Amino acid sequence: MRSRYSAFCLSLVDYLLASWHPATRPGVLDLAGSPRWSGLAVLASAERGDSGQVHFRAVYPAAPGWGYLEEQAEFVREAGRWYYLGGTTREGQWQPGRNEPCPCGSGRKYKVCCRPG
Repeated sequence: MRSRYSAFCLSLVDYLLASWHPATRPGVLDLAGSPRWSGLAVLASAERGDSGQVHFRAVYPAAPGWGYLEEQAEFVREAGRWYYLGGTTREGQWQPGRNEPCPCGSGRKYKVCCRPG
């Protein structure tokens, strides 16, 4: 999951398509208009045999504040390699807690970095 997130950040379309299972892979992947991702949190993961699930939240700047994409993603392992199958997503405005790390990646707490007001 982290490698796919990095590929989205770097617009590595070839890697994303290669790590997508052929049964669900789109013919074309256009990343134009994609958010400028600023953080990934893996909230839960599970593996059972050759199937796996990853629940994650990716955040991005969205005026005013932050947006998020949260997904319960499904993966399958074939010939020792994991492939993305698909997932259930939801998006919205994200409000980090005052004492959480700032989603901008500064390493500072949100309350002293990008918190509005």
